[in-house]
Amino acid sequence: MVISVTLLAHGCPRQAIVAALGFDERTLADWWARAGRQGQAVHEFLVEHPRDLGQGQTDELRVQTQGGLVWMALAMMVTTRLWLGGEVSARRDLPLIRRLMERVRRGAACRPLLVCTDGLVSSIRAIRETFRDPIHTGKGGRPRLRPWRHVFIAQVVKRYERRRVVATERRIIDGTPARVETLRRRSQGDGVINTAYIERLNATFRECLAPLARRCRALARHTLTLHEGMFLVGTVYNFCTPHTSLSHTQQTTPAMAAGITDHCWTMHELLSFHVPLPRWVPPKQRGRPSRAFQRLIKRWCS
Repeated sequence: MVISVTLLAHGCPRQAIVAALGFDERTLADWWARAGRQGQAVHEFLVEHPRDLGQGQTDELRVQTQGGLVWMALAMMVTTRLWLGGEVSARRDLPLIRRLMERVRRGAACRPLLVCTDGLVSSIRAIRETFRDPIHTGKGGRPRLRPWRHVFIAQVVKRYERRRVVATERRIIDGTPARVETLRRRSQGDGVINTAYIERLNATFRECLAPLARRCRALARHTLTLHEGMFLVGTVYNFCTPHTSLSHTQQTTPAMAAGITDHCWTMHELLSFHVPLPRWVPPKQRGRPSRAFQRLIKRWCS
Protein backbone atom coordinates (compact mmCIF):
# COMPACT_ATOMS: atom_id res chain seq x y z
CA MET A 1 0.00 0.00 0.00
CA VAL A 2 2.81 2.42 0.87
CA ILE A 3 4.51 1.77 -2.48
CA SER A 4 1.26 2.27 -4.40
CA VAL A 5 0.39 5.52 -2.59
CA THR A 6 3.95 6.77 -3.13
CA LEU A 7 3.61 6.15 -6.86
CA LEU A 8 0.22 7.89 -6.92
CA ALA A 9 1.63 10.89 -5.04
CA HIS A 10 4.41 11.27 -7.61
CA GLY A 11 2.23 11.35 -10.70
CA CYS A 12 2.09 7.70 -11.73
CA PRO A 13 -1.26 6.96 -13.43
CA ARG A 14 -3.48 4.44 -11.71
CA GLN A 15 -3.62 2.23 -14.81
CA ALA A 16 0.18 1.88 -14.80
CA ILE A 17 0.19 0.70 -11.17
CA VAL A 18 -2.56 -1.80 -11.97
CA ALA A 19 -0.51 -3.17 -14.86
CA ALA A 20 2.76 -3.28 -12.89
CA LEU A 21 1.64 -4.53 -9.47
CA GLY A 22 -1.53 -6.42 -10.35
CA PHE A 23 -3.89 -4.68 -7.90
CA ASP A 24 -7.53 -4.11 -8.69
CA GLU A 25 -8.28 -0.56 -9.79
CA ARG A 26 -11.00 -0.22 -7.15
CA THR A 27 -8.45 -1.10 -4.47
CA LEU A 28 -6.15 1.69 -5.65
CA ALA A 29 -9.10 4.09 -5.73
CA ASP A 30 -9.88 3.20 -2.11
CA TRP A 31 -6.24 3.68 -1.06
CA TRP A 32 -6.20 7.04 -2.91
CA ALA A 33 -9.27 8.21 -0.99
CA ARG A 34 -8.01 7.00 2.40
CA ALA A 35 -4.58 8.58 1.86
CA GLY A 36 -6.22 11.84 0.80
CA ARG A 37 -8.40 11.95 3.92
CA GLN A 38 -5.37 11.15 6.08
CA GLY A 39 -3.41 13.93 4.37
CA GLN A 40 -6.20 16.42 4.99
CA ALA A 41 -6.41 15.42 8.67
CA VAL A 42 -2.63 15.80 9.09
CA HIS A 43 -2.68 19.14 7.29
CA GLU A 44 -5.51 20.57 9.38
CA PHE A 45 -3.96 19.30 12.63
CA LEU A 46 -0.34 20.40 12.06
CA VAL A 47 -0.28 23.12 9.39
CA GLU A 48 -3.40 25.17 10.08
CA HIS A 49 -2.06 26.86 13.20
CA PRO A 50 -1.31 30.60 13.52
CA ARG A 51 2.21 31.54 12.47
CA ASP A 52 3.90 34.63 11.06
CA LEU A 53 3.46 34.07 7.32
CA GLY A 54 5.15 37.25 6.11
CA GLN A 55 4.04 36.81 2.51
CA GLY A 56 1.47 34.46 1.06
CA GLN A 57 0.67 33.84 -2.59
CA THR A 58 -2.49 32.41 -4.12
CA ASP A 59 -3.40 31.19 -7.60
CA GLU A 60 -5.94 29.00 -9.39
CA LEU A 61 -5.41 25.98 -11.64
CA ARG A 62 -7.71 25.17 -14.54
CA VAL A 63 -8.27 21.40 -14.47
CA GLN A 64 -9.81 19.29 -17.23
CA THR A 65 -12.05 16.46 -16.00
CA GLN A 66 -14.18 13.89 -17.74
CA GLY A 67 -17.26 15.99 -17.05
CA GLY A 68 -15.88 19.39 -17.99
CA LEU A 69 -13.71 21.96 -16.24
CA VAL A 70 -13.05 22.62 -12.55
CA TRP A 71 -10.80 25.05 -10.70
CA MET A 72 -8.26 24.27 -7.99
CA ALA A 73 -7.20 27.22 -5.83
CA LEU A 74 -3.89 26.93 -3.92
CA ALA A 75 -2.04 29.06 -1.39
CA MET A 76 1.51 28.96 -0.02
CA MET A 77 3.87 30.70 2.39
CA VAL A 78 6.78 32.19 0.46
CA THR A 79 9.48 32.12 3.15
CA THR A 80 9.27 28.39 3.93
CA ARG A 81 7.55 27.25 0.67
CA LEU A 82 4.86 25.74 2.91
CA TRP A 83 1.62 24.77 1.16
CA LEU A 84 -1.18 26.38 3.18
CA GLY A 85 -4.08 24.51 1.63
CA GLY A 86 -6.37 24.41 -1.35
CA GLU A 87 -9.96 24.13 -2.50
CA VAL A 88 -11.64 22.65 -5.57
CA SER A 89 -14.79 24.04 -7.20
CA ALA A 90 -16.63 23.91 -10.49
CA ARG A 91 -16.49 27.72 -10.72
CA ARG A 92 -13.74 30.25 -10.30
CA ASP A 93 -15.78 32.61 -8.17
CA LEU A 94 -15.96 34.33 -4.79
CA PRO A 95 -17.03 31.27 -2.70
CA LEU A 96 -13.98 29.33 -3.94
CA ILE A 97 -11.54 32.11 -3.03
CA ARG A 98 -13.32 32.72 0.27
CA ARG A 99 -12.91 29.07 1.32
CA LEU A 100 -9.23 29.24 0.37
CA MET A 101 -8.75 32.43 2.39
CA GLU A 102 -10.38 30.78 5.40
CA ARG A 103 -7.63 28.14 5.30
CA VAL A 104 -4.97 30.83 4.98
CA ARG A 105 -6.47 32.73 7.91
CA ARG A 106 -6.39 29.65 10.15
CA GLY A 107 -2.66 29.39 9.45
CA ALA A 108 -1.88 33.10 9.86
CA ALA A 109 -1.05 34.95 13.05
CA CYS A 110 -2.24 38.52 13.49
CA ARG A 111 1.01 39.96 12.19
CA PRO A 112 1.89 42.05 9.12
CA LEU A 113 0.94 39.99 6.08
CA LEU A 114 1.37 40.55 2.35
CA VAL A 115 -0.95 38.58 0.08
CA CYS A 116 0.04 38.44 -3.60
CA THR A 117 -2.54 37.17 -6.03
CA ASP A 118 -3.44 37.28 -9.70
CA GLY A 119 -5.90 39.63 -11.41
CA LEU A 120 -9.07 37.89 -10.18
CA VAL A 121 -11.30 40.66 -8.83
CA SER A 122 -13.06 38.48 -6.26
CA SER A 123 -9.73 37.77 -4.53
CA ILE A 124 -9.62 41.32 -3.14
CA ARG A 125 -13.09 41.08 -1.64
CA ALA A 126 -12.42 37.60 -0.24
CA ILE A 127 -9.22 38.74 1.50
CA ARG A 128 -10.85 41.82 2.97
CA GLU A 129 -13.88 39.92 4.24
CA THR A 130 -11.87 37.01 5.67
CA PHE A 131 -9.22 38.79 7.70
CA ARG A 132 -11.63 40.35 10.20
CA ASP A 133 -12.34 39.77 13.89
CA PRO A 134 -15.60 40.38 15.77
CA ILE A 135 -15.73 43.15 18.39
CA HIS A 136 -17.62 41.80 21.41
CA THR A 137 -19.39 44.55 23.36
CA GLY A 138 -21.67 42.43 25.53
CA LYS A 139 -24.77 43.65 23.73
CA GLY A 140 -27.20 41.54 21.76
CA GLY A 141 -27.11 41.07 18.02
CA ARG A 142 -24.33 40.30 15.60
CA PRO A 143 -21.03 41.93 16.60
CA ARG A 144 -19.31 44.40 14.32
CA LEU A 145 -16.30 43.06 12.42
CA ARG A 146 -12.98 44.88 12.56
CA PRO A 147 -10.40 44.21 9.80
CA TRP A 148 -6.84 43.25 10.62
CA ARG A 149 -4.57 46.28 10.75
CA HIS A 150 -1.59 45.08 8.73
CA VAL A 151 -2.91 43.02 5.82
CA PHE A 152 -1.59 44.26 2.48
CA ILE A 153 -2.81 43.11 -0.94
CA ALA A 154 -0.83 43.14 -4.19
CA GLN A 155 -1.91 41.91 -7.61
CA VAL A 156 0.06 40.72 -10.61
CA VAL A 157 -2.06 41.14 -13.75
CA LYS A 158 -0.72 39.50 -16.92
CA ARG A 159 -1.94 40.24 -20.43
CA TYR A 160 -1.79 37.42 -22.97
CA GLU A 161 -1.70 37.36 -26.75
CA ARG A 162 -1.69 33.98 -28.51
CA ARG A 163 -1.04 32.22 -25.19
CA ARG A 164 2.05 34.30 -24.49
CA VAL A 165 2.55 36.91 -21.79
CA VAL A 166 3.09 40.26 -23.50
CA ALA A 167 2.68 42.61 -20.51
CA THR A 168 2.71 42.43 -16.71
CA GLU A 169 1.14 45.02 -14.43
CA ARG A 170 1.82 45.08 -10.67
CA ARG A 171 -0.76 46.76 -8.48
CA ILE A 172 -0.75 47.58 -4.76
CA ILE A 173 -4.39 47.38 -3.67
CA ASP A 174 -4.06 47.85 0.11
CA GLY A 175 -1.02 49.28 1.88
CA THR A 176 1.73 51.74 1.16
CA PRO A 177 4.53 50.91 -1.32
CA ALA A 178 7.13 51.17 1.46
CA ARG A 179 5.41 48.63 3.75
CA VAL A 180 4.70 46.27 0.87
CA GLU A 181 8.31 46.43 -0.27
CA THR A 182 9.55 45.80 3.29
CA LEU A 183 7.45 42.64 3.64
CA ARG A 184 8.39 41.47 0.17
CA ARG A 185 12.12 41.86 0.79
CA ARG A 186 11.85 40.20 4.19
CA SER A 187 10.18 37.11 2.74
CA GLN A 188 11.82 36.64 -0.67
CA GLY A 189 14.85 38.94 -0.89
CA ASP A 190 15.60 40.72 -4.13
CA GLY A 191 13.13 41.01 -6.97
CA VAL A 192 9.72 42.55 -7.51
CA ILE A 193 6.10 41.78 -6.61
CA ASN A 194 5.32 38.47 -8.27
CA THR A 195 3.42 35.19 -8.07
CA ALA A 196 6.35 33.08 -9.26
CA TYR A 197 6.46 30.90 -6.14
CA ILE A 198 2.84 29.79 -6.31
CA GLU A 199 3.17 29.27 -10.07
CA ARG A 200 6.13 26.98 -9.43
CA LEU A 201 4.00 25.12 -6.89
CA ASN A 202 1.27 24.81 -9.52
CA ALA A 203 3.79 23.11 -11.80
CA THR A 204 4.70 20.71 -8.97
CA PHE A 205 1.05 19.78 -8.49
CA ARG A 206 0.59 19.23 -12.22
CA GLU A 207 3.65 16.98 -12.22
CA CYS A 208 2.70 14.96 -9.12
CA LEU A 209 -1.07 14.70 -9.56
CA ALA A 210 -1.84 12.65 -12.68
CA PRO A 211 -5.34 14.11 -13.39
CA LEU A 212 -3.81 17.62 -13.51
CA ALA A 213 -1.45 16.83 -16.40
CA ARG A 214 -2.48 18.55 -19.62
CA ARG A 215 -3.69 16.40 -22.52
CA CYS A 216 -3.58 13.11 -20.66
CA ARG A 217 -5.90 10.14 -20.32
CA ALA A 218 -5.82 10.03 -16.50
CA LEU A 219 -8.69 12.48 -16.09
CA ALA A 220 -10.67 12.55 -12.85
CA ARG A 221 -14.38 11.86 -12.89
CA HIS A 222 -15.41 13.55 -9.65
CA THR A 223 -14.38 16.72 -7.82
CA LEU A 224 -13.89 14.70 -4.63
CA THR A 225 -11.16 12.66 -6.34
CA LEU A 226 -9.24 15.86 -7.09
CA HIS A 227 -9.80 17.11 -3.55
CA GLU A 228 -8.36 13.92 -2.03
CA GLY A 229 -5.44 13.84 -4.47
CA MET A 230 -4.69 17.50 -3.77
CA PHE A 231 -4.29 16.88 -0.04
CA LEU A 232 -2.24 13.75 -0.66
CA VAL A 233 0.21 15.58 -2.93
CA GLY A 234 0.20 18.68 -0.69
CA THR A 235 1.10 16.82 2.50
CA VAL A 236 3.76 14.78 0.72
CA TYR A 237 5.19 18.05 -0.60
CA ASN A 238 5.16 19.64 2.88
CA PHE A 239 6.47 16.75 4.97
CA CYS A 240 8.23 14.23 2.71
CA THR A 241 9.89 16.22 -0.09
CA PRO A 242 13.12 18.20 0.58
CA HIS A 243 13.21 21.60 -1.12
CA THR A 244 16.55 22.58 -2.61
CA SER A 245 15.94 26.34 -2.22
CA LEU A 246 15.57 26.05 1.58
CA SER A 247 19.00 24.63 2.36
CA HIS A 248 22.03 23.63 0.31
CA THR A 249 23.70 21.63 3.11
CA GLN A 250 20.94 19.36 4.39
CA GLN A 251 17.59 18.03 3.26
CA THR A 252 14.94 20.48 4.46
CA THR A 253 11.22 20.15 3.80
CA PRO A 254 8.78 23.08 3.98
CA ALA A 255 7.38 21.66 7.24
CA MET A 256 10.88 21.62 8.72
CA ALA A 257 11.50 25.20 7.61
CA ALA A 258 8.21 26.25 9.23
CA GLY A 259 9.12 24.57 12.52
CA ILE A 260 6.33 21.97 12.34
CA THR A 261 8.66 18.96 12.44
CA ASP A 262 12.37 18.33 12.92
CA HIS A 263 12.97 15.66 10.26
CA CYS A 264 11.94 14.57 6.79
CA TRP A 265 8.98 12.19 7.04
CA THR A 266 8.67 8.90 5.22
CA MET A 267 5.48 7.94 3.43
CA HIS A 268 4.80 5.27 6.04
CA GLU A 269 5.13 7.86 8.81
CA LEU A 270 2.69 10.17 7.05
CA LEU A 271 0.08 7.47 6.47
CA SER A 272 0.35 6.09 10.01
CA PHE A 273 0.40 9.43 11.87
CA HIS A 274 -2.34 9.43 14.52
CA VAL A 275 -4.49 12.54 14.38
CA PRO A 276 -6.46 12.99 17.61
CA LEU A 277 -10.16 13.72 17.44
CA PRO A 278 -11.11 17.41 17.69
CA ARG A 279 -12.69 18.71 20.87
CA TRP A 280 -16.45 18.60 20.95
CA VAL A 281 -18.09 21.99 20.43
CA PRO A 282 -21.70 22.35 21.61
CA PRO A 283 -24.08 23.35 18.82
CA LYS A 284 -25.59 26.81 18.86
CA GLN A 285 -29.24 27.02 19.75
CA ARG A 286 -31.78 29.64 20.70
CA GLY A 287 -32.82 30.14 24.29
CA ARG A 288 -31.41 28.79 27.52
CA PRO A 289 -30.02 25.23 27.33
CA SER A 290 -31.64 22.54 29.44
CA ARG A 291 -29.99 21.15 32.56
CA ALA A 292 -29.22 17.87 30.83
CA PHE A 293 -27.56 19.76 27.97
CA GLN A 294 -25.60 21.89 30.47
CA ARG A 295 -24.31 18.73 32.17
CA LEU A 296 -23.28 17.39 28.76
CA ILE A 297 -21.41 20.61 27.98
CA LYS A 298 -19.66 20.52 31.37
CA ARG A 299 -18.68 16.90 30.85
CA TRP A 300 -17.28 17.13 27.32
CA CYS A 301 -15.87 20.69 27.30
CA SER A 302 -14.07 20.68 30.64
